[in-house]
Amino acid sequence: QVQLAEHGGGLVMAGGSLNISCVFRGPYFKTYILGWFRQAPGKEREFVGAVSRGGDNTAYADSVKGRFTVSRDNAKNTGYLRMNSLRPEDTAVYYCAADVRSVVEKTPTYWGRGTQVTVSS
Repeated sequence: QVQLAEHGGGLVMAGGSLNISCVFRGPYFKTYILGWFRQAPGKEREFVGAVSRGGDNTAYADSVKGRFTVSRDNAKNTGYLRMNSLRPEDTAVYYCAADVRSVVEKTPTYWGRGTQVTVSS
């Protein structure tokens, strides 16, 4: 059984930075694509970024491109979301997700519980 747990997040001023980690519990971490999503109050959940199984390919939503970085450490079964130049509109609950096939073309199979990120102006 796969479980994901996000760590990090919190409150930061606009222009600041935050890191979120996603700890994967279960077998075969390297076979999963990792994705990051967020949901702001009153809005639908949206894709933020994704990292391939080996960590060599990444994808980002246009709204975060150049500011956010997704990565992973397969030796530690952990994924990371580095957020720079944060804006108030980045305020949301952030989720990590995992799937062996895709996190973009389908709804990922496994999800963390999410962590709150609040950016004050």
